[in-house]
Amino acid sequence: MRHGIGYRKLNKSSEHRKALFKNMLNSLIKYEQIITTLPKAKELKPQIDKVITIGKKNDLSNKKKLFSKLQDKKSVSKVFMELSKRYSSRKGGYSRVLKAGFRTGDDAPMAVIELVDRNPEAKKVDKPKKIDTKAKTKEKVEESKSETQTKKK
Repeated sequence: MRHGIGYRKLNKSSEHRKALFKNMLNSLIKYEQIITTLPKAKELKPQIDKVITIGKKNDLSNKKKLFSKLQDKKSVSKVFMELSKRYSSRKGGYSRVLKAGFRTGDDAPMAVIELVDRNPEAKKVDKPKKIDTKAKTKEKVEESKSETQTKKK
C-alpha cells in the first residue's frame, strides 16, 4: 500500500533535496520563471505558493520564517515588497507549471515553472548590457598604435 508517502524523493538524500528546493525557490523568486524537470517543478509549485502566502502578512515572525527557509535577504525582501503586493487580491495559485517537451540526452520531461502575472524584465536581472564589440576593438587598436608611437620616440 502507498500510505504515508507524501512527496517525490527525486532519488536524492533529504539534505540534498532540501538544498535543491531552497536554491530553486530563490531562483524562481529572482527570475520569476525557470526551466527544470517536470517532477521537480510539480514539487516546487506548492512550496512557492506557501512562500508567497507567508509573505502576504508582513510581520517579523513571517520574515524570520521565510529567511530560515530561503536563507537569502534579497529573496525575502522581494517576496515582501513586490510579490505580496502583486498577489494581494489573489487567493492562491500564484504559479503555473507548463510542459516544455523532452530534454535531449536523457529524454527527461521538462517543464517551465513561472509566477502568474510575472514581470518579463525579471529574467534580465543578471545579464550585462551588451557593449558594441566593434567600437571596443577600434579603441584597442588606437591604444596600441599610440603606445607604439610613444615607444618609437
